Amino acid sequence: MPSPFCPGCGNGIITNAFLRAVRELGHYSLEGFAFVSGIGCGAWIPSPHFNADTLHTTHGRAIAFATGLKLARPELKVVVISGDGDLAGIGGNHLIHAARRNVDMTVICSNNYNYAMTGGQVSPTTFTRDTTSTSPYGNPERPFDLARLVAAAGANYVARWTTAHPIQASRAMKTALTRRGFTFIEMLSQCPTAYGRRAKVGDARAFIDWFKKLPVRKKDDPVGHHVPTHDTMDLGVFVDRDEPGLLEQIDMIVRRGGDHN
Repeated sequence: MPSPFCPGCGNGIITNAFLRAVRELGHYSLEGFAFVSGIGCGAWIPSPHFNADTLHTTHGRAIAFATGLKLARPELKVVVISGDGDLAGIGGNHLIHAARRNVDMTVICSNNYNYAMTGGQVSPTTFTRDTTSTSPYGNPERPFDLARLVAAAGANYVARWTTAHPIQASRAMKTALTRRGFTFIEMLSQCPTAYGRRAKVGDARAFIDWFKKLPVRKKDDPVGHHVPTHDTMDLGVFVDRDEPGLLEQIDMIVRRGGDHN
């Protein structure tokens, strides 16, 4: 089957992990789901690969579109799939406020540490001192720790896995899809064509070997502050709570308004 992804890209593994989660939850079609993506390599996961309703939106605006979609069609399971540049860079403000509002949706971020589709530019998750097309002498900035950022902003469920951990990732996606409120899965993904070449990480196998060495959090480890590095990007579940989502909060306000009348 033709694919828009470069050889060695991790987005195929992310696609497989998600569809496995959906099937194991008992969905034998994607009827009842609505997918939203922005611009970038990760945004091509749902469209055109899924036989489902999808919105392919403007750069960085996937979560904004998804919020409107969920409010208009609350019966749908709304899932946003996109990349780190789209969700955390261009759309970073939408990401933190959707988590703060606990908007009822699942967001899956394919994090490959750069704007891969548009030329391999530095992104909000590029590690300090990494070389990219726009940081040829090394990135002077600190990267976002997306999992901790979204957890601190108020999401109900946050987990981070890699393409070297497809079974754990699929399990986390299953959990995310069954929780109310805002749920977020960060998937560390290989990009040998852009990031791997410029940052001198290597080919797809080199990425997988790197991912397998990353530490896995224990269940009750404190989240705390953490500046990600190549060796300390910890994996696992960062928060798992059950607080009312935005739709429930709106419904409670509406009911209270009716009581006042």
